Amino acid sequence: MSANEENLMNMSDLTSLCKRRGFIFQSSEIYGGLGSCWDYGPLGIELKNNLKETWWKAMTYREDVEGVDAAILMHPLVWKASGHIDNFSDPLVDCKQCKSRFRADQIDLSKPCPDCGAEGSFTEPREFNLMFSTQMGAVTTDSSTVYLRPETAQGIFVNFHNVQSTMRKKLPFGIAQIGKAFRNEITPGNFIFRTREFEQMEMQYFVRPGEQKDFYEKWREIRYQWHLDNGLRKEKLRFHPHGEGELAHYADAALDIEYEFPIGWGEMEGIHSRTDFDLKQHQEYSKKNQAYVDQTRNNEKYIPYVIETSVGCDRCLLAILCDAYRVENPGDKENQRVVLKIKPSLAPIKVGVLPLMKKPELESVAKKIFDGLNKKYKCEYDLSGSIGKRYRRQDEIGTPYCVTIDYDSLDDKAVTIRDRDTMTQERVSIDQVEKYFSDRLN
Repeated sequence: MSANEENLMNMSDLTSLCKRRGFIFQSSEIYGGLGSCWDYGPLGIELKNNLKETWWKAMTYREDVEGVDAAILMHPLVWKASGHIDNFSDPLVDCKQCKSRFRADQIDLSKPCPDCGAEGSFTEPREFNLMFSTQMGAVTTDSSTVYLRPETAQGIFVNFHNVQSTMRKKLPFGIAQIGKAFRNEITPGNFIFRTREFEQMEMQYFVRPGEQKDFYEKWREIRYQWHLDNGLRKEKLRFHPHGEGELAHYADAALDIEYEFPIGWGEMEGIHSRTDFDLKQHQEYSKKNQAYVDQTRNNEKYIPYVIETSVGCDRCLLAILCDAYRVENPGDKENQRVVLKIKPSLAPIKVGVLPLMKKPELESVAKKIFDGLNKKYKCEYDLSGSIGKRYRRQDEIGTPYCVTIDYDSLDDKAVTIRDRDTMTQERVSIDQVEKYFSDRLN
């Protein structure tokens, strides 16, 4: 980062930009909003889709990983087997005075209520299950209860043999999916960092018992490099290994890839060595054999161990926005510039096409260029305001390149292409424009 620019200092700046420029809106805003639920606007969904495509290609465009898209609603016994029905809960306390609710592990119960200041007014802690439940069928009974999945991993585990047999996979191999998950969080917040409805990008990698340590190390490096390849700065990333108090009962190793958000360091992705817990549990509850027959070892049968990589799509997107946000020449009214330096391959709009003025002869050339580029890249055609304001608008939404068509274009058959990051401009022949962007955006 150069000496004359600052990174994002607080989340409110980013929240404001996302609303103003069409990235992210409060869900059901015209009704006062719904707590910790968000809608992705036109630019937000482009960025999110680009991010998901990048992950999908990195994870499944390889010989040893296949993709699935499992249903959100699953048999209730899935969640019994996984432990979510019995153990997926937070300890809660209420203030008897003001009725505020808190997670018992996040406040000091010996101190006054942080909301009303009442002394010794907390109830005894009680467990609150984080799963959303609903009813399937026309009659509401206990037997009709199903759950919105709190994670996507179980949809992979119950399809282990389906994928292994139909795709003729041999260990080691993985199964990946992208999908929505739901958790009735008690203390959500910090914009899209912690929400009740979110999207996960998960991969479960099945290995022979005894080989999990090597693959755990391999996948942690692969996943860390993926975040760097998305443009995140190395100094903003770190590994957080799980200690004894943090390690899940079924795991023999785990770590988080954390990003330094404006709110502090926070988890973006988890890498877990889950042992054989999940497949064993589903074997016990379903009564269906989950063993793998290893033909390379004289048909030896065993339950595979699992290495999991699980990245929160929304948190990853938030990290990309935070990392890309810059204020150049802060405090200088004439030269201050807000810019999102998003990696071009992820940017929601790749090229802005800007006729210098609202003149038919310029618009005719501009439209032809726009139509040609928009078949390959998401582009924006912008006529409104001065050229300087239009450049600033494109900077704020992260557009890496702008094409300006001026009166000289009518004579020399060339246009001006401006680079977002350096603001340098170069003249390029109109017949070379598509090749120019092909070389840079592909």
